Amino acid sequence: MKIVYYVLALLAGIALSVEGAIYGELGNFVGKLESSFYNFFAGTIIIGLIVLFFGKGSLGYTFRAPKWTLLGGLLGSIYLTILIISIPLVGVGLAMISVIIGQMIASMVIEHYGWLGSPKRPINRDKLTASALMLIALFLIF
Repeated sequence: MKIVYYVLALLAGIALSVEGAIYGELGNFVGKLESSFYNFFAGTIIIGLIVLFFGKGSLGYTFRAPKWTLLGGLLGSIYLTILIISIPLVGVGLAMISVIIGQMIASMVIEHYGWLGSPKRPINRDKLTASALMLIALFLIF
């Protein structure tokens, strides 16, 4: 049954590349920051409606959560804005593989130390080899 989640994650990755390309192009017409603003404004409206009709949690408890857990919105804004700026300059492929390499390295370090509530999973030779191969792929794509 886990295969469904792998497929969903794969589709999410596809959506990120398509989104980056779309907003990179929109940024050429309306401005880079304005493109990022549009993304989050439209997303807020759409998710707001979904939460209104289907939400089961309680937004009232948001500020009772540990303060560091609220950084996700800031990091998401930074991520998308950097993509909007960089994709027209370096292309979707190079930008996205750079994102993936950054995600791999950061996730290995986070899991190695068990930071941010993650279970501890030590960095091993296979993970380092995979990261090195991704770096090689980045240079081959570039």
